[in-house]
Amino acid sequence: MCEATAFLLKNGREEVLLPDVDIIEPEGDSLRLVSIFGEQKVVKAAFYQLRLGEHKIILQAK
Repeated sequence: MCEATAFLLKNGREEVLLPDVDIIEPEGDSLRLVSIFGEQKVVKAAFYQLRLGEHKIILQAK
């Protein structure tokens, strides 16, 4: 499977935000993340880094 885990970068630390992310969509000044299980989270964040080999999505809090 190609899903990734989303992390939120806060104060230099990566905190798990949502595992098994399938969709990321902009929603106003936020991002909406949806997992393969239908769980959703909306966060005020921006893309910081994608690590495709590690299946990591790193977002930075706004």
